Amino acid sequence: MGLFNKTTRAKTDDAGNSVGFLGRLSDRLAATRRGLGQRLATLIRGHSAVDADLAEDIEALLLGADVGIEATRDIIGRITRAQARTPDEFYAELRAALLAIIAPCAQPLTISSDIRPYVIMVAGVNGAGKTTTIGKLAHRLRSEGHSVMLAAGDTFRAAAVEQLQTWGERNGVPVMAQSTGADAAAVAHDAMQAATARAVDVLIIDTAGRLHTQTGLMDELRKIKRVIGRFDANAPHEVLLVLDAGIGQNALAQLAHFDSAVGVTGLCLTKLDGTAKGGILFAMAEKHAIPIRFIGVGEGIDDLRVFDAAQFVDAILPQPE
Repeated sequence: MGLFNKTTRAKTDDAGNSVGFLGRLSDRLAATRRGLGQRLATLIRGHSAVDADLAEDIEALLLGADVGIEATRDIIGRITRAQARTPDEFYAELRAALLAIIAPCAQPLTISSDIRPYVIMVAGVNGAGKTTTIGKLAHRLRSEGHSVMLAAGDTFRAAAVEQLQTWGERNGVPVMAQSTGADAAAVAHDAMQAATARAVDVLIIDTAGRLHTQTGLMDELRKIKRVIGRFDANAPHEVLLVLDAGIGQNALAQLAHFDSAVGVTGLCLTKLDGTAKGGILFAMAEKHAIPIRFIGVGEGIDDLRVFDAAQFVDAILPQPE
């Protein structure tokens, strides 16, 4: 057997372009693969034996890719205990260690058929790609046969309301909105009333995207959640936090703040196509163990992917030659 598991090779067409789902995902995650996967390959090839020096170099690389101290220690510990003797065995143990951390968090969003409306409250800071994610999520849910309504609760920015309305038109779904500066909780209230009256399957509520350290923002989020809960004590049924994967360890701080305020139940990591530090997913999985619902790997409407741990690991690790 060669240096790497050949079952992970991405197929290519006559022009040398990756084809198939894994190949397309690998293309989207090229930056992460270059920053982590290919450097791993270089390290493994550069050692004639699997020894402490190699483990130390791998540890430094993982930390540099924002995998985090806890997850890195876990990975190195697993590899060390496995006592791999060859590069192939080392690679197999590395892949298994990565999967052991992140696989438990690969939990797709499931829309319960006996809850109407199923309410998804979406949170995140400015620039994380929150409103775009909502538009893509609405497209996905519509393609699955669900009726969808959007609520423009990010009333702080006029552009956010307009952007959501544009996504509503594009997806053919109604958007509940008020004027800029309106009470976001009032928008949520009206949207809950309308979605209930129209028997909408899924209501997605956008929320204000400002810094997570702002007390006023967190108070506003709590108020929105309380208003939603007046209609259904179990709502929102999903609190989806959108995080920019490129911000590295700061994503952990954002998650901690939002989780404390409104109880995050799922994550969407965006902009993974543009960062060499996609290892932050492992750090988040190790520290918080909150379900990772989606990853954003591009600007296209179909580039919001359901998170699959095995596909993600295979896409970022080096491919066989």
